[in-house]
Amino acid sequence: MRMKLYTLCGESRDIRFSPHAWKAVMALHHKGLAFEEAPTPFTAIPKLENGFSPTVPLLKDGERLVRDSFDIAVYLDEAYPDRPSLFGGAAGRALSRTIEGYSQFVIHPALTRIMLTEIHDCLAPEDQAYFRASRESRLGKSLEAVVAEREREIAAFPAKLDPMRHALKHQAWLGGETPLFADYIVFGALQWARVVSPVSLLQNDDPVADWFQRCLDLHDGAGRAVAAAA
Repeated sequence: MRMKLYTLCGESRDIRFSPHAWKAVMALHHKGLAFEEAPTPFTAIPKLENGFSPTVPLLKDGERLVRDSFDIAVYLDEAYPDRPSLFGGAAGRALSRTIEGYSQFVIHPALTRIMLTEIHDCLAPEDQAYFRASRESRLGKSLEAVVAEREREIAAFPAKLDPMRHALKHQAWLGGETPLFADYIVFGALQWARVVSPVSLLQNDDPVADWFQRCLDLHDGAGRAVAAAA
């Protein structure tokens, strides 16, 4: 039986933008495992698998359900040890938590301040209402107020990737000689921006831009299967 991965989509099922879901998508491709992707809008997620998880990604492997992108990666490495490792061992798993923290506490907030209204606009009407209410409650201000300094945030964004540039001076991938889950963590964030917003965040000669293009080419171009925002 093929695995099933529930991911997030906009009004069109072709707009699959969740950074966390992309981590899981790339992890499954990395392991060489066949799976069916099930893009799901925000308001349909609570109905999945009898309400197993309030969020996606959600992986169904036979009777086993696993939520959270990092937990999915750990599960895949443990359940399929004969396939290429996502962490390269326990030390790599531990270090990937640091990359996860960097991505979620530095990169994600910056991208949110840049493209929050664009995320809203790609959703179906019922999901727009949910998204606006939930995000404005969480952030304590309107979506429009959050992105009021959008141009300044765009200008400041490249500097937030300096830790990556430092790493890429010494190695081809965050994982070293080959990509690992650490790469997919940051790839998910930049893929989120690529799918949702046409704004240019990186110069063509930026080492991070080169790394991101190489990530898009991985696994027979899995990342390019979803078109960039126009």
